[in-house]
Amino acid sequence: MVKDELFYTETHEWIRIDGKVATMGITDHAQKELGDIVYVELPEVDSELSSGDVLATVEAVKAVEEIYIPISGIILEVNEQLADASDLMNSSPYDEGWIVKFEISSTDELEGLMNADEYKKLIGD
Repeated sequence: MVKDELFYTETHEWIRIDGKVATMGITDHAQKELGDIVYVELPEVDSELSSGDVLATVEAVKAVEEIYIPISGIILEVNEQLADASDLMNSSPYDEGWIVKFEISSTDELEGLMNADEYKKLIGD
C-alpha cells in the first residue's frame, strides 16, 4: 500500500508534511521486507539531525536496519508506543506505527523526496 498524500524516500521511509512539521515512519513495503519488528531505538526529543543522519534503528526477525532522516530537522516528538509495541510498525506503518515528528529546518530539502507515483515505480507496484 502506498498513500498518495505522502512523500517517500529511496530507502523506504514515508513523510507526512503539515506546515513546518513532518511525521515520519517506514513504508508498508519496508515493513514487509523486514518481517516482524521486535525493537526500535528512537532518537532523543530536541535532537537536531541533518539530512542523511541515522534517525532510528529497527530490529526485526530478518535484519537490523538503520533509518535515516531524509531532511534536516529538530525532533519534536517520538512515538513512545513503539517502546512496548514495536509491532505497530508492521500492523499500522502509516498511522499508529509512525516513528517521529520533527520540525523541518529547510523546506528546500523536500525537493529530493518522491511522490506516491514515483515510489510505486521504485517498488514495482
